[in-house]
Amino acid sequence: MIRNYFKTAYRALLRNKGFTLINICGLATGIGICTIIFVVIQYQSSFENFHPNKARIYRVLTEYHHADSKTIFYGSGVPFGLPKGLQTSLPQIVKLAPILADHDVQLVTLNNNQGIDKKFKEANGFFYTTPDFFYIFNFPLLAGSYQTLKNPNNVLLTRETAEKYFKDWRLAMGRRIKINSTYLLTVTGILASIPSNTEFQFKAVVSYGTGSTKDLFLSTDYDGTNGAFGCYLLLAPAVSATHFNNELKAYAAKVKTAGNKDLQTIQPLLDIHYDTHAGDFSGTTVSHTLINILWMIAAFILLIACVNFVNLSTAQAVNRAKEVGVRKVLGSSKWQLQVQFIVETFLIVLCAVMLALLISWLFLPYIGKIMQLSLQLDWANALPIALMLSIICPVVTLLAGFYPSIVLSGFNPVDALKSKFLHKQRRGISLRRGLVVFQFIIAQALIVGTLIIVRQMNFFVSQPLGFDKSAIVNIPIPTDSIGNSRLAFLKEELKKVHGIQEVSFNSNTPIEADDDNWTMFYFDHAAKQVDFYSIIKTADNAYLPTYHLPLVAGRNIALSDTIREFLVNEMLLGNLGIRDPQQALGKEIRFNEKLKGTIVGVVKDFYSRSFKDGMAPLLITSMKSNYNEASIKLATSEAKSVISDAEIIWNRTYPDFVFEYKFLDDKIANFYRQEGQLARLYRIFASIAILLSCLGLYGMASFMAVQRIKEVGIRKVLGATVSNIVYLFSREFVLLISIAFAIATPIAWFFMHQWLLNYSFRIEISWWIFIIGGLASVVIALFSVSFQALKAALANPVKSLRTE
Repeated sequence: MIRNYFKTAYRALLRNKGFTLINICGLATGIGICTIIFVVIQYQSSFENFHPNKARIYRVLTEYHHADSKTIFYGSGVPFGLPKGLQTSLPQIVKLAPILADHDVQLVTLNNNQGIDKKFKEANGFFYTTPDFFYIFNFPLLAGSYQTLKNPNNVLLTRETAEKYFKDWRLAMGRRIKINSTYLLTVTGILASIPSNTEFQFKAVVSYGTGSTKDLFLSTDYDGTNGAFGCYLLLAPAVSATHFNNELKAYAAKVKTAGNKDLQTIQPLLDIHYDTHAGDFSGTTVSHTLINILWMIAAFILLIACVNFVNLSTAQAVNRAKEVGVRKVLGSSKWQLQVQFIVETFLIVLCAVMLALLISWLFLPYIGKIMQLSLQLDWANALPIALMLSIICPVVTLLAGFYPSIVLSGFNPVDALKSKFLHKQRRGISLRRGLVVFQFIIAQALIVGTLIIVRQMNFFVSQPLGFDKSAIVNIPIPTDSIGNSRLAFLKEELKKVHGIQEVSFNSNTPIEADDDNWTMFYFDHAAKQVDFYSIIKTADNAYLPTYHLPLVAGRNIALSDTIREFLVNEMLLGNLGIRDPQQALGKEIRFNEKLKGTIVGVVKDFYSRSFKDGMAPLLITSMKSNYNEASIKLATSEAKSVISDAEIIWNRTYPDFVFEYKFLDDKIANFYRQEGQLARLYRIFASIAILLSCLGLYGMASFMAVQRIKEVGIRKVLGATVSNIVYLFSREFVLLISIAFAIATPIAWFFMHQWLLNYSFRIEISWWIFIIGGLASVVIALFSVSFQALKAALANPVKSLRTE
């Protein structure tokens, strides 16, 4: 019996090849998109899942409190003295590990004669930590021992890094490298390849206590924090996280200086990847909101595909009516017919699933490239995908096949054989209309969402920043004492190059995506610190002319290697209650008795952070030891030749250091990487939603063309033109899309308004965006139904009116 069902279903599908192909392609597209989104979400949800003790691992965060205690925000940096204090004060901690991330590390490998072999530059991936880190986390070793990190000047390299430096990782053991032209390190271990789903994207792990981290062991600072310095801990199995967190806060309050209300708190390891505010070491966090949006898009696209199947299947009712009538006359029951049509649906879904896997395999690398993720279908995710598809198959079969099977099996055999059933399907037509409206609600919402995201992205790019970002090249510079001693020579030589207008040494550019250099200070000899945090940037006196930062009062800072003078922005004065910038000139700013100076100028407000955040109070002062970047203002469009000349000078000044540069425009564009990815994904999903919705319209137009064939014939006999007939078909679809537009508009406005609230600087949602979305849907829909409309309008009325 079952075999007969499948055999009959197979023959029926072959008999209606066009219908079968459209349904398979529609469902395959929907299931393929679901599979791709499932793989993306599975990857994002897998971060840090491979650690055996993941449920007991926590990150220590700093809870920053403004003086009024009303404003609280969290950061991943902790005080340097905290790790040692926690180990001796809170016995619930089984293991604890400090970790410091280093950036823009310059290194050379040494040959057996201790001479320079090769030189490299690592923008990130260098970390300092203790052996306990590897007892908390699961990062296997291929060779060597974690315990070597107890001693300074030892380093563990990952397999890939060791092969890059020494060709064969087996030959790397015992070899030596020199970092930043200062510290000699011995390779004492090789780490296995680091998984991509972790925030710890190691290239090298240096023993904590090497170089400048040696002083961190002895630090008693419980107040200041550094965003690059974090702390992770493993709690005992029976310890309550809530209870421990309360003890941690009490301990932090006890060891901090009077007046400091900042506290420490813990965050579960598995929550870190979703914390877009505190961030992580790899900068790959995603919000739960984005994950939920992806789930919602997957569900809606799959629903649209199922709706198409319902519309096309019920449109096929005309062709299947007599078949149903004959089967009923020959004794088939309603239940048997329903099973028959469900089996047909199952075969279509099965074929669609196989095609969907091919679609996923082809397009996953493209989606991965957009999202900058390593995505692919392989044996690692085969089981989860198989489980997902095993759920999708029956669900889609029921969603897509249940209603058509009820409709088709419910035909009265007498009416079916006489083709009279069409006049009794008013309820079915209403359902199909509702499904078409549902499809276009989703499609129009996606179109509007895409337009708003693209406009917000364009706003980011075109909005004036308050300084000149064009033709600026940023080059990381050595931060050691030898590197500092050569800065004057480097500037002098660079300024001789034709095409270089200005050269400034500084801690960072005027704008940073997440500037962690926040500070509080004493103003005008006050005994108490100000009640707000300010961003501090260190720069020489060429900083203002390089970036064309305008002054509203006073003068530029004088050339100095240490803190003597300050520039402040207008917002800082506003927070101090000073309205006239002239009144701030000559006032003292003091961090401590050694680090202090006077305000000599007020800079006009500019955007010092990305548009995701608001403006911030700002201090600019000189401190040569903090300079880690050279900003070069180009005065020519021939950037390539100028940079080539700059590289020659660099190699002459710093022969042990790799020359690397980045244009400021590219750096700013990278601030909005995730928004750009979201915009591209929205374009893709909106296009697919429209495509699938058009298939649904095609199904409904097909049904109407058959249902109204005699009406069209009569109208043509009475003188109706082709345009009249096309209008007759089109007006109903325009009405349905108008209804969808009326429903989709407030929904799209609400969700996009909520999304825009994440940005301190954002566009206004204009009415014309919705009009464009609605008109686009109408044009695409009319194009979709035009084939059936023209086919009906051009049909011979004699054939249309002929009775059988």
